[in-house]
Amino acid sequence: MNYTISQLDRNTSGGVIQVHWTVSKTSGEHTASAYGACTFTPDPTTDGYVAYDSLSEANVIAWVQAAIDTTAIESTLDAELAEKTSPTVLSGTPW
Repeated sequence: MNYTISQLDRNTSGGVIQVHWTVSKTSGEHTASAYGACTFTPDPTTDGYVAYDSLSEANVIAWVQAAIDTTAIESTLDAELAEKTSPTVLSGTPW
């Protein structure tokens, strides 16, 4: 699965309070994706606190992965990819 961070919201002290993310998975020519947001309560007095100016994308992706149910999201993306590969519902008109 491929994670991307689209936006970070932070308080005036430089602590990240919300992360907007997208995760995608590709199989052959088909791609499935999900979007979400995680809320955090930054505390600069705790071990591991990283201020906004010192963040890397890898830091934030690790936070997201720890905060969400990655197994459930991957199952949903797998089901979407399976439906795209072998559709059970077709659309259109016969003419």
